[in-house]
Amino acid sequence: MEIVVNNKTSRPLYEQIITQIKAQIMNGELKAGDPLPSIRSLAKSLQISILTVQKAYDLLQTDGFIETTAGKGCYVSAQNQDFYLEEQQKKIEEHFNEAIEIARTSGIPLDKLLNLLTLLYDYEN
Repeated sequence: MEIVVNNKTSRPLYEQIITQIKAQIMNGELKAGDPLPSIRSLAKSLQISILTVQKAYDLLQTDGFIETTAGKGCYVSAQNQDFYLEEQQKKIEEHFNEAIEIARTSGIPLDKLLNLLTLLYDYEN
């Protein structure tokens, strides 16, 4: 598992850790049951505070991405993918609602909006 943090960005370090671990879970690099580095070892390797890593792990556990077993460590949870996909779908819906409102107020018909979405989606691949 590789995590890289950047002190020069406005995003807090714990958020950077959370985002990268979630991404590794979603793309299959980390699978259900895989162990995460200990809080101390990750903090040492990233040269950051143990409290920062603790906060990231606590939030990941709260969100259902990891499970902690006393004395054994933190592991990737089995139920995380569905939760993450639901979270991402909500974000997409918010952006779609904004786009739909702009299209409606601008008089752009649905078929043109769908064509634009298709072009943008295909262009990224």
